[in-house]
Amino acid sequence: MGRWEPDALGRLQRAAMDLYTERGFEQTTVAEIAARAGLTERTFFRHFADKREVLFAGSASLQELLVSTLANVPPSAAPIDAVAAALAAAGDLLGQRRDYSRARQAVIDKNPELRERELIKLASLAAALADTLRLRGVQDPVASLTAEAGIAVFKVAFDSWIDASNERGLTQLIHDSLDQLKAITGGAL
Repeated sequence: MGRWEPDALGRLQRAAMDLYTERGFEQTTVAEIAARAGLTERTFFRHFADKREVLFAGSASLQELLVSTLANVPPSAAPIDAVAAALAAAGDLLGQRRDYSRARQAVIDKNPELRERELIKLASLAAALADTLRLRGVQDPVASLTAEAGIAVFKVAFDSWIDASNERGLTQLIHDSLDQLKAITGGAL
């Protein structure tokens, strides 16, 4: 029997991303991912419900970070500034994984089912932000509009950040995108 190696989760994620990049998402099987990682399919399914989950496993943690950061922003902050603080926290977290984020997005962009799943994830993040704003006393439609605008800001910044020609950090790009949104609304945000 082989020697046990640590970090099964990380090995599965790296193996999946390598295979998705080399062969494509649809052509890659769970058995191939597990074999590349030196693990069994059973171990794969202990960590992930299916091969899509490799790409979306961090969604719950990202949502928790956004919500907890937003909830802890001082009550005196304007709704858009509170959301900006939450987005900046997400930018700080994701900013350490640019190469992975680029590879992940390239895989998602090539598959309609994964693009749909990404849109669902973003909609869920917006809904969670809107719910948290409501808990802070922000009424609708302001809570919903602010949350949706925040996710749009995040998406625009993220797309710029993963562009190979960009060298700026994600958090800075989030702030820049928010400033641009404020400029086109006449600073009324």
